[in-house]
Amino acid sequence: MSKKLKQDVSIGTNLRRLRRQSGFSQEKVAAKLQLMGFDISREIISQMELGNYSIRISVLRALKDIYQVDSFDEFFKGL
Repeated sequence: MSKKLKQDVSIGTNLRRLRRQSGFSQEKVAAKLQLMGFDISREIISQMELGNYSIRISVLRALKDIYQVDSFDEFFKGL
């Protein structure tokens, strides 16, 4: 039998931690994403951090750059 994967795990807490460690407000992160071509508002950043918004892989890649983390593992730490 194969193991079932835990689906729909929220990475919101880690997103909030990384944003705060980077010294950014939700508004600043939204502005940076908009400059990168993403239609993301502060409200969407909030919903991501609350675990109520499904994050596209392209946005996660952009957040990796914005937060200057070495690995995607940072988004999944402790899950």
